[in-house]
Amino acid sequence: MAGKKPTKTETDRTRKDTAAYVTSMSRLFAGTTHEQPATCGLCGKPLGVCICPRDALSGKVLHPAGQAIRVRREQRRGKFVTMVTGFTARSARTDDLPSILKELKAKLATGGTLSGTTMELQGDHRDRLVEHFKNLGYPAKPAGG
Repeated sequence: MAGKKPTKTETDRTRKDTAAYVTSMSRLFAGTTHEQPATCGLCGKPLGVCICPRDALSGKVLHPAGQAIRVRREQRRGKFVTMVTGFTARSARTDDLPSILKELKAKLATGGTLSGTTMELQGDHRDRLVEHFKNLGYPAKPAGG
């Protein structure tokens, strides 16, 4: 049962329960001088706008340091492709892999795609990506030749 994926209804129920909890907790001191919105412990933003990656079932924040990112390059038809793997699965609400990919494509001025949890970028950008992910707090390592 531990490896069982949640069904759509279970995921929806978890999201609704989390939203109800956030709403009730954000109004805990409503109308007093202590009124503050519930905030994320990692980024400090209100939970409604927080984009920190969270676990789909528990709702706990997935810290970048706990994700082993591997950046490798492959050669396909004479051209290099940089592959980024090792991201932890996220909930539907905070699935930020497409936004990370979009940011990387703009930063590196290259094309790319997302295959499951693997990012593929055109060209040899392995060293630049390892440095970029280390700056973001991920323990990234180059892999392959």
